[in-house]
Amino acid sequence: MENTAGDALPPADDRTVIALVDDDRNILTTVSIALQAEGFATRVYSDGEAALNALLGNPPDLAIFDIKMPKMDGMELLRRLREHSPLPVIFLTSKDDEQDEEAGFLMGADDYIAKPFSLRLLLARIRAILRRSDARRPIPIEPGEKPAEVIERGRLRMDPARHHVTWDDKPVSLTVTEFLLLEALALHPGVIKSRNQLMDAAYPDDVFVDDRTVDSHIKRMRRKFRKVDGEFSAIETLYGAGYSFSDG
Repeated sequence: MENTAGDALPPADDRTVIALVDDDRNILTTVSIALQAEGFATRVYSDGEAALNALLGNPPDLAIFDIKMPKMDGMELLRRLREHSPLPVIFLTSKDDEQDEEAGFLMGADDYIAKPFSLRLLLARIRAILRRSDARRPIPIEPGEKPAEVIERGRLRMDPARHHVTWDDKPVSLTVTEFLLLEALALHPGVIKSRNQLMDAAYPDDVFVDDRTVDSHIKRMRRKFRKVDGEFSAIETLYGAGYSFSDG
């Protein structure tokens, strides 16, 4: 099934191209149809080996990888891709292991969505990552969607249109989920946000995540900020209640 959708339906216009790499044909078909209905063009590949040369030789705008695949898994595909390309990548996988998630982010994945997944969540993450990676390119938006204003809280600056974050003018690379969680906190400094409130801010209504998922995202986010400021403590834990952001 190498590149069948891409070969059969080459984009004749300037549509954003999404590459899908998964050995599950049902997922390839379902996600490809959903993306095309939203105005994207798609190319599909059934394994990492088939995808690698195509992704390097004719890069799409974003790629979605499964992790567990024959011949070359998603982790190895991302490792080899990152030797040559900063192509935005989302992991779409049935694995629910924090170590795998951490390894993917360390290698340069932009987000990580576990199966079974919500197509609304996937589409939202795609749009956000594309805006962050290239604000100059027109990206399909939801009807009625309006650009959000830049958020400045003390040493923090967040640009929602590009999903760009700085601390003391130093860039901090956050995933889309991390960005949405931080945005929910930074919009209301000093206000305690429960885990449920943070889940509502970062995930669509039809997506269930447990408390541990939010805690894991917060933990990773703090580590990223501490790489640029070893004394970073603006995200506070209120045990039994949730989290808050301090701009003092």
